[in-house]
Amino acid sequence: MNGMKIGFALCGSFCTFEAAFAQMAKLKKAGAAVTPIFSDYAYETDTRFGTAQSFRERAEALTGQKAIHTIVQAEPIGPKKMFDLLLVEPCTGNTLGKLAAGITDTAVTMACKSHLRTGRPLLLAISTNDALSGSAGSIGKLLNRSCYYFVPLRQDQPAGKPRSIVADFDRTEAAVRAALRGEQLQPILL
Repeated sequence: MNGMKIGFALCGSFCTFEAAFAQMAKLKKAGAAVTPIFSDYAYETDTRFGTAQSFRERAEALTGQKAIHTIVQAEPIGPKKMFDLLLVEPCTGNTLGKLAAGITDTAVTMACKSHLRTGRPLLLAISTNDALSGSAGSIGKLLNRSCYYFVPLRQDQPAGKPRSIVADFDRTEAAVRAALRGEQLQPILL
């Protein structure tokens, strides 16, 4: 990972932020230069899992970089080839749907669009309660697109939330390494 430049985008699946921050720290420790990117909701929303300010401060302290949080800040990512890989962790059903439909209306979706224009890998760590229902079509569409990769995923609570999927965040670094080689880490479904 030494010298790799990774954009690390966080969307509003706040219950997974603790796991995401742990992976952010691991990537940094492995030698990657990591830049945090926040969706509007992740950047501005206080929840029972923490305050928006605490999330921003933590990401910036872990990475040593100021967070990208506006469309204007995210637009130069592709033209400037700012990242070798862009990771969206957590990637919500909302963001999945927007990516699948080509909608660019947040800093994260702009970061993805801008990054993809250079043919570099985009890695998604899904976390959504409707992955096996409303978001299933979006997942299917993105699985068939070039430059898209997925952190392996599984049902997180099959009995209580039978349509919910969450990425195995502990496999993030292995998925990053595979995507940088142009490979999908297998198996995708755990």
